[in-house]
Amino acid sequence: MEIKDIYFKLLEYFGYQNWWPVHKGIDPFLEVSVGAILTQNTNWRNVEKAINNLLCNNLLCWDELERVDLELLKECIKPAGFYNQKALYIKNFVKRFKDFPKDKIDRDTLLSVKGIGEETADSILLYGLDRPYFVIDAYTKRLFYRTGLINKKEISYRELQSIIEANIPVDVNLYKEFHALIVEHGKVFCRKKPVCDKCPFYSMCEKNLK
Repeated sequence: MEIKDIYFKLLEYFGYQNWWPVHKGIDPFLEVSVGAILTQNTNWRNVEKAINNLLCNNLLCWDELERVDLELLKECIKPAGFYNQKALYIKNFVKRFKDFPKDKIDRDTLLSVKGIGEETADSILLYGLDRPYFVIDAYTKRLFYRTGLINKKEISYRELQSIIEANIPVDVNLYKEFHALIVEHGKVFCRKKPVCDKCPFYSMCEKNLK
């Protein structure tokens, strides 16, 4: 089985995911960036609650996020967990990028901001700026290991990213859909305790975990 086979099998089973969330008349780059920070160590359902709180308080815009009292920001994003840290991360991000030209933002610049790691940076680049960086997460590592496409559990972020990017076309929309499909599959089937019986890879999975 090749990497492209994973994509087509997932697409056949789940259909197009059409990530990122619907933009609500604001700067998509800001929406994606805030969402990428909030989703650290939590699930998207909790992030949606936090984003809705920001919207209800008219805070999902650069000027308001810059001005908002830190305690109010914490209260708004509380559903996403780790709200003390994440509020500071959002403040740092806004301070750094509010007036920063988007065409000058690169991976290294994002990684230099406290609270922005590789997965968060690449999510912002891919979904917020339409740059071709394939996002690697726990679901990706788990799926590729269990299906035998990589032979070690502990593979570095950049190593797995390089393997995937070398084996599929450089296409932003493909990267978005493939990553979204992997996440959906990871939530439904390829969990820490996998649900193998109905998994679309059951007959091909080298691990065939029960």
